[in-house]
Amino acid sequence: MLVVSADVSDVVVTVRARTRSGVPAGCTGCGQFSAWCHSRYVRRLADVTLAGRPLRIDLSVRRLYCENPACPKVTFAEQVAGLTVRYQRRTPQLQRLVEAVGVVLAGRGGSRMLRILNVTLSRCTVLSQLMRVPLPPLETPRVLGVDDFALYGDTYGTLLVDATTRLPLTLWEGRDAEQLSRWLREHPGVEVACRDGSLTFRQGIFAGAPDAVQVSDRFHLWQGLSRRVQDIASAHRGCLPAALPPVSETDAAPVEETSENTAADTRAGRHARRLFEAVHALTQTGRSHSSVARELGLDRRTVSKYARARTWQEVMRRPPRKPSTLDPYLDYLRQRWYEGQHSAKILHEELQTKGYLGHYQRVKMAVAPLRRGLPLDEPRERPPSPREAARWITAHPSRRSPHINERLPRLLDQCPELRLTHDLVRRFATMLDNRDATPLPDWLNDLAHSGLAPLVGLAGALREDRHAVAHGITTPYNSGVNEGRITDVKLQKRLMAGRAGVSLLRHRVVLIAHLRRRCADRPTVSLR
Repeated sequence: MLVVSADVSDVVVTVRARTRSGVPAGCTGCGQFSAWCHSRYVRRLADVTLAGRPLRIDLSVRRLYCENPACPKVTFAEQVAGLTVRYQRRTPQLQRLVEAVGVVLAGRGGSRMLRILNVTLSRCTVLSQLMRVPLPPLETPRVLGVDDFALYGDTYGTLLVDATTRLPLTLWEGRDAEQLSRWLREHPGVEVACRDGSLTFRQGIFAGAPDAVQVSDRFHLWQGLSRRVQDIASAHRGCLPAALPPVSETDAAPVEETSENTAADTRAGRHARRLFEAVHALTQTGRSHSSVARELGLDRRTVSKYARARTWQEVMRRPPRKPSTLDPYLDYLRQRWYEGQHSAKILHEELQTKGYLGHYQRVKMAVAPLRRGLPLDEPRERPPSPREAARWITAHPSRRSPHINERLPRLLDQCPELRLTHDLVRRFATMLDNRDATPLPDWLNDLAHSGLAPLVGLAGALREDRHAVAHGITTPYNSGVNEGRITDVKLQKRLMAGRAGVSLLRHRVVLIAHLRRRCADRPTVSLR
């Protein structure tokens, strides 16, 4: 029982209370009740705000003798249920608030939020209270998700997720097989392990849980195949212009010839032409790309790009022309120029009367080619990039736009290698859609005999992991929940400016997931 009185000052609301005498209290050492009072003292407890003002409770409590001779405690301080905790100067309600804010916002952010709530705590105190929160008991999952993530720089970490409950289990620095196998041996009972194509995780799972079924994630399988398709498209970039709609020779020749002459006169054009001739002069003698790169002082990948190109125009960087608000008025500009009006200022004023809202400088730059005797730089479609071509090939036919459905057949007719790649991709997509791994051995054989180096290398890697690949195709398990949790890990890192240690990051990632789950499961109360 408490006797309560209140004092409201300008800043802090102070509540004075005292426990009643004669009421037995349980010993904090042995639990035996005693009413033998030794003395009293005042505990000052901080509580959640009252009407927006800080609240302090001055609580007078008794120190009692323990009447149990076997108890090591001679005296003990009584505790008030729901109000006091041993060695704690905050009420349990305020302590839960501090811990929840620390879990959600960490140190600096949590300190700022508590200051808004009129609770003054430093960021170090918020972090220390966060680290005192015990982690939920870890239960060995039946389906385990394993994935790595970047901690900072070239340092990576490993994240384990329960794929059934979608809750993170733990994380640690490094991604070596020994740590994973040790954790699996300490937590037996994992039946299915979802992972990417990493050899490290494959060895760690096999060493720690040899009876577990390993599942290679479908997303990573498709991502690996898409990268190989892009490599093939880069190697055959000379075929990509075939995707453009055909134009008449009378229209195409003058423009193409003029653009090539203009590009050759630029500094970038001269540089590309000089490198193209130097690289081809050396590679035609049979020298390797690495040797040519050392002699010319270039990167080996740059030498490979120039060696694959058939003309210097293919390797020249030409940024695509962006749509302009002046495009609808180009015909009018051309007409007025041929009629004898060569003043950009007057042309700009005439376009303003027609609704043009752009700047005068844009009109001046647009008519500059006409002053040099060149045609206007009209918007024209550019060939697809290797990345765009790979996206066309890997996209499902039902999701391709009419623009792609019109250009992709022309590209495949022009390049037999890309057609073969397209057929192999569609066969693998059919296996994923039907959850049928029966055609996988034949598909891997066709991949290995395709004659395309990226696909041959992929076939070798998938053959070594064929059982996990087959399970990834046929079973419903995947690493989607891992990817979502890794996104959450990166978000928590950014909230802490990337300076969180592994222990703090582990604490926050695990606790915030359970906090969200509790809030989602809590029933909502209607106010109507």
